[in-house]
Amino acid sequence: MKKCLFILACAVLLMSGCATEFNRVYKSADYDYKYEFAKQCFAEGKFNQSISLLQELITVQKGTENAQESLYMLAMAEYCDRDYEAASATFKKYYSSYPKGLYAEQASYYIGQSLYESTPEPRLDQTPTVGAINAYQEFLDLYPDSKMRPEAQKKLFDLQDKLVQKEFLSAKLYYTLGDYFGNCTYGGSNYEACIITSQNALKNYPYSNMREEFSVLIMKSKFELAQRSVEEKRLERFRDAEDECYGFLNEFPDSKERSTAEKYIAKCKKVIKD
Repeated sequence: MKKCLFILACAVLLMSGCATEFNRVYKSADYDYKYEFAKQCFAEGKFNQSISLLQELITVQKGTENAQESLYMLAMAEYCDRDYEAASATFKKYYSSYPKGLYAEQASYYIGQSLYESTPEPRLDQTPTVGAINAYQEFLDLYPDSKMRPEAQKKLFDLQDKLVQKEFLSAKLYYTLGDYFGNCTYGGSNYEACIITSQNALKNYPYSNMREEFSVLIMKSKFELAQRSVEEKRLERFRDAEDECYGFLNEFPDSKERSTAEKYIAKCKKVIKD
């Protein structure tokens, strides 16, 4: 017990000593010493302390030989401290200030990386995801031979998958709402909204690995829409649903929804013949 208390007391004294040293450096007017201490804090993973010092130093050191490194180190400290919004802004500031600078390539990459880390889950607004995609694409355009290119491309595809997932969740919601008319964005039924959302997703993301899922929603929505059609549109919509089912079977012959498509075709043929 005494040993534990001794270790705890030593830890408290050590932390107190570190805090005292940081406060002394923070209040110092010796900017070279501050700069070296900020670098030391960064190397030791004390990112908050490094950030506090560097935020002052980037103003004081503007125009000096340490200005570039201070600004880039601040951005990296913010990134490592998981303040991704601040990090993205600082990396942008570095790149706009030093487009040919020593760390320009890394800064360009980490603009996208910072935004990537702060992107929300697919159900939420994906504006940050679009921003991250644009940032990665700009990096790839600027540095096509970068060693970080494979990782940037992978993250870019991950972000696009997130947008696809967002569209799928929207389309699926429309299908689930079905006959509920309080949410008809497109002026028709929710089934029409599901069809349009899914078709747009397939057009915008032709290589998506969710192509079959969207096609299933389109097929099912067209059939449900046909069944609920007014008389003057009924025949036309059943023919459209039948064509959609045949197209689905041609593209996905081994789909788990094959039996559904075949069932729909049989029902469509019966209505069309009658």
